[in-house]
Amino acid sequence: MAKSLMFMGTGSDVGKSLLVAGLCRAYTNRGLRVAPFKPQNMSNNAAVTTDGGEIGRAQALQARAARRDPVTAMNPVLLKPEGETGSQLVLRGQRIGSFPAREYWKKRGELLPQVLAAHSELGSDADLIVVEGAGSASEVNLRANDIANFGFARAADLPVILAGDIQRGGVIAALVGTFAVIDPDDAALIAATLVNKFQGDPALFEDGKRFIAERTGVPCLGPIPWFGDARQLPAEDALALEEQQTLGQGGYRIVVPRLPRIANFDDLDPLRLEPGVSL
Repeated sequence: MAKSLMFMGTGSDVGKSLLVAGLCRAYTNRGLRVAPFKPQNMSNNAAVTTDGGEIGRAQALQARAARRDPVTAMNPVLLKPEGETGSQLVLRGQRIGSFPAREYWKKRGELLPQVLAAHSELGSDADLIVVEGAGSASEVNLRANDIANFGFARAADLPVILAGDIQRGGVIAALVGTFAVIDPDDAALIAATLVNKFQGDPALFEDGKRFIAERTGVPCLGPIPWFGDARQLPAEDALALEEQQTLGQGGYRIVVPRLPRIANFDDLDPLRLEPGVSL
């Protein structure tokens, strides 16, 4: 059975997807059979799998990084927002129906056996599974019946790396504060913390790493340097659009309406990468 390592974040968009993709490629380059896995994803950016379903675009990118075909087991639960309070539920690549958020949160625990089965299925053909959590690991109000973060990690008994984004400010408080609010049994799964998206001289953060390690009782890894070329990779969800009002530089201008539930907008990436085009 494959070994697994899970990455969670102090919040959304801290770089979990890219960290998983990078490690998938790094371990694959070392000769291991690697598979990405995200128990539950919420995104309108989806990709088609070789077994005839759909998964989050980020998991398809991670599969490519691992040099293997994307399959529905890599993202067994995909939620595609349809409004402010409801989403379409895609289970193992197939649409099950649309549910109000409150109804889904009540029933999602029933999906845990299928999530664990998908994880086990991947493990039968891999040496290592790199798992990505969803959103923030400290959303204690959503902890009951959780299948995306510690609910899955506890069920599968996985070690966790907790990542924070230094670009947002307050990364020390975010990492240490997560330990302060989550269940002690959940915190016991965290093997290390990680500081992501660092710019500048890493030596300046040595005292910060030491403080985080002392307060949490686990090593603080990194800092992982800022990776500017990440903008050339497909975005996981519409959060990426908040920082990308105009993409590319050129006299030929293409304008796209930003609809509230815009889907698969990364299909336009070839346009923004085209010389002479502003998107």
